Order: sequence, then structure tokens, then C-alpha cells
Amino acid sequence: MRSAASKSLPVIRPLTAADLGQVISIERASYPFPWTKGIFEDCLKVGYSCFGGMIDGQLVAYEVHNRGADEAHLLNLCVHPEFRSLGLGRLLLQHAIDHARAMGCMVMFLEVRPSNAAAIQLYREAGFDVVGRRPSYYPAEQGREDAVVMRLALLPAAFVS
Repeated sequence: MRSAASKSLPVIRPLTAADLGQVISIERASYPFPWTKGIFEDCLKVGYSCFGGMIDGQLVAYEVHNRGADEAHLLNLCVHPEFRSLGLGRLLLQHAIDHARAMGCMVMFLEVRPSNAAAIQLYREAGFDVVGRRPSYYPAEQGREDAVVMRLALLPAAFVS
């Protein structure tokens, strides 16, 4: 990884199968229970929306969301640890929200670990509200961890200030 100090603006682009090696590297550097390469391959195969965040031409973040009827589900949003706190997670989240809205979705859901305070804060700042909890949803070092379920109403762009 390069230094997080960068002079160029981040670029968001669709992910391809060629990106999966770097995606897996970021995933493993970020989570004790990472998604497998097969999960990411399946997301691409079935047409989920998969986007990468690039800094200085290097993939350093990604997000995956899907659509069902008029709902979107943010499945994964991850920034390499060396590139956190630069606003890239916020930028990717806003991109996912805008993309879901453009696809005609009226609401976006996500699950997040209650122990991931930084992510919960990011989602709250973007307007997500807690709407539920999924018991024992995530694997954890000591058994399982619940998931906090969050929801964001996606009003048509004309109504967003």
C-alpha cells in the first residue's frame, strides 16, 4: 500500500473480476471474518452493484449493494485501514445511495456490527436510522455478534436538499 497522503481526488468506478485480488487483500486487512473471493465473484456474476474507490490509480476501498423491487441493500463497504479517515467511506456510501436512488429504490437497508462505532456514526450522519437487530448475525471471536439493522428513506433526488 502507498502512503495515505495523496494529492489526487478519489475516483469511483465499477469493479471487475480483475479487481478481486486487491478487494480480497483489503477485506482481509480489515476484518477478522472476511468475505471469500467466491462471495465477491458471485456478487459480480449476479449483477450486484460493485464499485471501487481509487486513490492515485490504486484500489483502496469498495462497496457492494443490491436491489430488490424498490429496496436497496448495502452489503459491504470497506476502506483499507491505511486510507481511513480521508472521507472515502463517506464518498462511497453517498455513491451507493445516489446509485440506488437512480435505480428507483425508495429505501436502503444495511446491517452493521454494534461494535463498529465508526461505521454506525458514518451511517447515522448519512441519515440512516436503527430499525432493528438481528441476533447472532455475525461470527465473532467469542461466538456470534448481533447486527444492528439500519434504514434510509431514499426520496427522489428532487426532494433531497
